[in-house]
Amino acid sequence: MAILEVRGLSKRFGTAEVLAGIDLSLEKGDVLAIIGSSGSGKTTLLRCLNFLEKPTSGSIRVNGEVLFDAADPATQRERDIREKRLHFGLVFQSFNLFPQYTALQNVMLAASLRAKEAPDYRARRAEMLSAIERRALALLDEMGLSDKAAFYPHQLSGGQQQRVAIARALSLDPDVLCFDEPTSALDPEISGEVLASIRRLHERHMTMIIVTHEMGFAREVSTRVMFMADGSVLEEGAPEQVFGSPQTARLKSFLAAVIGYTDSVEEKAREIF
Repeated sequence: MAILEVRGLSKRFGTAEVLAGIDLSLEKGDVLAIIGSSGSGKTTLLRCLNFLEKPTSGSIRVNGEVLFDAADPATQRERDIREKRLHFGLVFQSFNLFPQYTALQNVMLAASLRAKEAPDYRARRAEMLSAIERRALALLDEMGLSDKAAFYPHQLSGGQQQRVAIARALSLDPDVLCFDEPTSALDPEISGEVLASIRRLHERHMTMIIVTHEMGFAREVSTRVMFMADGSVLEEGAPEQVFGSPQTARLKSFLAAVIGYTDSVEEKAREIF
């Protein structure tokens, strides 16, 4: 069974169609890299998956459960959105950390708020918070930040802040971890810290969707690549297919702009991939 199934997902803002019938399916451990020019609908797709935007049409299933169906009002209740978001972790372009909280407190925050909703929270508060803290410390250690737990965001580099954001996204054990251009706000010399953390998650078989402009990283880590333009999927396939032998003029033009692709290097690309 697919861990994530998206069928016919569309989104309109007024008369503008930003997503036009997106279909995708992910198995456990898949890494989908989404590439495309600015305005192609990549971020809107992630926001729909995380219920930050309400799709105009289509459906979203996780582990066979219907989380959203535009034809079924019962799947669109506002009171259920927080629960549905637990299936997806989202790491934004900007770090979105709370400046008044330490790295540890930022990672603990979502799980702590969720614990307060438990009927036995008052009786088990100390036990619950202790478990949440242990989990948060383990995630910071996984991100190479065990010595930064007591640091505030302004005391951390951009790469360190983004790794705290990744730890926070992992804190509720999402089914799918989504990244929206995770290195776009970072200087090139420190973006490697974040990419290395994502590589380690890939080695752990974390299911991920990564909107990225890092073509080399997409080739290396992804199991599939999706090229979007004007709200639609124009090409999709294995990295060696999409990068080594693009079929549409639109994708060839995009790759020419970002990695210097030309038809004359197609055979060489096939050798490399």
